This record gives sequence, C-alpha cells and structure tokens, in this order.
Amino acid sequence: QGEILGLVGESGSGKSSLSKAITGLLRLTEGEISLSEGCEHPQMVFQDPYGSLNPAKKIGWTLEEPLKIKGGMTKKERRQRVQEALKEVELLPEHAKRYVRELSGGQRQRVAIAAALINQPKLVILDEPVSALDATVQEQILELLCRLQQEHGMSYLFVSHDMNVVCKICDRVMVLYQGKLVEQGETQEVFCNPQHEYTKELLGD
Repeated sequence: QGEILGLVGESGSGKSSLSKAITGLLRLTEGEISLSEGCEHPQMVFQDPYGSLNPAKKIGWTLEEPLKIKGGMTKKERRQRVQEALKEVELLPEHAKRYVRELSGGQRQRVAIAAALINQPKLVILDEPVSALDATVQEQILELLCRLQQEHGMSYLFVSHDMNVVCKICDRVMVLYQGKLVEQGETQEVFCNPQHEYTKELLGD
C-alpha cells in the first residue's frame, strides 16, 4: 500500500498480460488474483495515449465518462471534478474542449493519467507510461506521477523495460522471465546485488 512496485522483464515475459489480468481486461485461464479492500477497481495508463483515448470525443467527455458510469454526482459536480483533474495533471481548463489529435504526446499522456485518476483509485497500473515520449517530456511525466502518488497515497504497479526509470522511482521491483517471477525485493538491493542470471542480464552485468 502506498508504494511504487516495478515490474520488469523483456518483451514477451508477461508484464502486459499480468497487468491486463489485474484490471480484468484479460480473463484468467488458471490461478487467481486477490485485490485488497478499496482496490477492487484498479485503473490503467497505457503506453500509447493516442491508442487508448477516444479520438472522436473531446477531452472533457473522456474525463467525465468514468464519473457518469460510477454515478452519484450531479452534472455540475462532474464538470467541477473534470476541471480539478485537468489542474492536477497540469493542463488548462480549455483543454477540455479539445480533441486528442489537437494535443502533444505529453499532453495526451496527461489526459490518460487524469482519466485513470478521476475516480480516485487506490491502485493504478502504469504500462510503459513514458516509453513513447521524448526524454524531456518523459522526465516531466515521471515527476507528475510521483507527485500524484504522494499526494493521493496511491499504489502504482509500474511496468517497464527501462531499468534506469525503475531504479529512479520504484520502491520495490519484481522480475518476470517467461511468465514466471524469478526475483523480487527492494529496488536498490535487487539492482546492486542481483541473484538471478536473468536479472543480471537485464542490468547488463
């Protein structure tokens, strides 16, 4: 609870499959996933914001729709919450009136983050959230994610193949190899003293 857990491994190791299974986007064929109280509705931020956001709808609609589905708010309250969400991810009120195609890559990912956080989940899965961004914007988004995590006390499952990013922001890390968990522990311990040969390969040892 309240930590950033890194999930690392090469392409095809099972990172995205596990993430989708946790959020219910992928049906389990065996085994089970247990979510603690308050984490029953985890949200996800995908690698490609343009592919995960509806290009036919304006940003305001995208952010308001989860509130409509959850219910319990008036139209005025929903609109107010949308404005708060935009401010949280450092976007302006007028961005609500724009389409996805009218935003930069960094702005799109900020919208995707706002959409994931709009209903204040306890668990957010970040699937390669900065890998499609250039270095400068990547740094800005990472700083934003860390700030939001601290302000709201959320837990992140941070999926990445970028070991430098994982080392920088994750409290603990799990290493997946061919669908199996081969190593886990505090990030600094795993990075400084890897035990599994696969982990050593990932770290370039």
